[in-house]
Amino acid sequence: MDINTAKSVLQNTFGYADFRHQQAKIISELIQGNDVFTLMPTGGGKSLCYQIPAIVRDGVGIVVSPLIALMKDQVDALNLQGVKAEFLNSSQDYEEQNRVEQLIKSGNVDLLYVAPERLLSDYFLSLIDNITIALFAFDEAHCVSQWGHDFRPEYQQLSIISHRYPHTPKIALTATADMRTRDEIVQVLNLNAAKVFVHSFDRPNIQYRISEQKNSKEQLLKFINAEHNNDAGIVYCLSRKSVETTAQWLCEHGKIALPYHAGLANHVKDNNQQRFLREDGIIIVATIAFGMGIDKPDVRFVAHLNLPKSIEAYYQETGRAGRDGMPANTWLAYGMRDVIKLKQMNSQSNGNEQFKFITQRKIDALLGYCEVSDCRRQVLLNYFGETLAQPCGNCDNCLNPPVTWDGTAAARKALSTVYRTGQRFGVGHQIDVLLGKTTAKITNLNHQLLSTFGIGNEHTAAEWQTVFRQLISMGYLAVEMDHGALKLTEKSRPLLKGECAIQLKVQKYSKAKPTRKSKQASDSHLSAQEEAIFEQLKQQRALWAKERNVPSFVVFHDATLMDIAKLNPKNAEQLLDINGIGKTKLELYGAKIMALLN
Repeated sequence: MDINTAKSVLQNTFGYADFRHQQAKIISELIQGNDVFTLMPTGGGKSLCYQIPAIVRDGVGIVVSPLIALMKDQVDALNLQGVKAEFLNSSQDYEEQNRVEQLIKSGNVDLLYVAPERLLSDYFLSLIDNITIALFAFDEAHCVSQWGHDFRPEYQQLSIISHRYPHTPKIALTATADMRTRDEIVQVLNLNAAKVFVHSFDRPNIQYRISEQKNSKEQLLKFINAEHNNDAGIVYCLSRKSVETTAQWLCEHGKIALPYHAGLANHVKDNNQQRFLREDGIIIVATIAFGMGIDKPDVRFVAHLNLPKSIEAYYQETGRAGRDGMPANTWLAYGMRDVIKLKQMNSQSNGNEQFKFITQRKIDALLGYCEVSDCRRQVLLNYFGETLAQPCGNCDNCLNPPVTWDGTAAARKALSTVYRTGQRFGVGHQIDVLLGKTTAKITNLNHQLLSTFGIGNEHTAAEWQTVFRQLISMGYLAVEMDHGALKLTEKSRPLLKGECAIQLKVQKYSKAKPTRKSKQASDSHLSAQEEAIFEQLKQQRALWAKERNVPSFVVFHDATLMDIAKLNPKNAEQLLDINGIGKTKLELYGAKIMALLN
């Protein structure tokens, strides 16, 4: 067995002309029986890295996946490509599970998807003890780590696999992990001898955009109406209540928006997820309980109405947009309430002090990313240890460079007010003092007698909000976790003493220049005639998907249909040259596509 055999599978089964990025090296290592750890962004082709070796090697490839709700679609997609794939999970009845087990025993399965809980059961381990195993693939491997943003305790027990099957190759895959998380993945899965492959984190087709919360639902609706009317998208909220009110509000304004959070009944969550996967133009409004492992390639936007918990979480969640490589947008609205809420959640968590400290550092890093004036993509990639030589030209700061001003005097007034109020109050009270408001609270505390009372009338309350937020993000102020009180940091001392100056961003409420194009996706433009063919193909694909009871993208990705429309193949042989069409799909749909084109 060599890489040429793997390339034949790539072309004939999956319909791709050549390997991308580091796929060939990863696949080669696994075929040779070596362990691998790979960090590859969403949409980078991670699945092929274990699917092809599992097909090429003797035995069954066991894929450990955290979400059973997605296994059926993954298996349906593989079956449509002629791959012998199955899954075992609690959604199946006894007869169906028994059928799959008999196929496993007889050696008629190339890929088997299981959840970690089932894999670790004595019954399942006894079952696979007596068969040939091609490999183990641990998908969404960041779940292994307590430092990952979606900690799953059962993943911590997976070390048993390395000890029980020491000679079976293993691959751990994740789209995002900092160095601490990577180290823990390697340690827990006992992959110390594994070859490590870290692909570029850059997703050039995604545009990054961040706004200050003003009226977040109205801002979101304007964003969707202006650039993503009738597109599929995901909207993330911090709380279950916010999820439900936002989904209802979007529906009232003409959108098809479905809620998703852990408090909903399982049948409601499953139905909403399936509608999102199978229908066009559906918007899911969700907490972070939604999204891990979602394979839908044509999500055109991801919006956050609140701050995520870390840059890792932000990167993973925004990465669900544009998996097909086509242009996609991400938009985040945030304010000081989000910062305080996240800090309070961290303070009240059950984690130990080290965990809380690390979590706080992650929140601070995300806040700094939100407030940065430079290219967002450069900052994002730098966080993951990667350098981008030139500004990307496809983020809000590149498209509309922020205007800065000398904020030294304003910053000193803000810091002085925090000091003179005893470092015991939040942003709202500090602003009331600066603006000289005689509220009951100020009167009761005699804060109208402070030297900073009323010295900030040259700025509005909204402008002072941005000043305080930037001072926090730049490390001049810290937020006390329990009550949101502002405290001076050591860094504030030279600024208060007049020993240094500070530049602050002018908050602009106009939207960033909308763009649906990017360097990587500029060739996706279709002529009017090609667009008409593309729409016909999409309608036909929807019928084929309905016949098989699978999502449309399982039949063909949009990118494949666009290539058909642009290249206008004259025969079945030319169809095989199009990415995403292998021999099995050609047999199923080749004649029908040619009939439609002709």
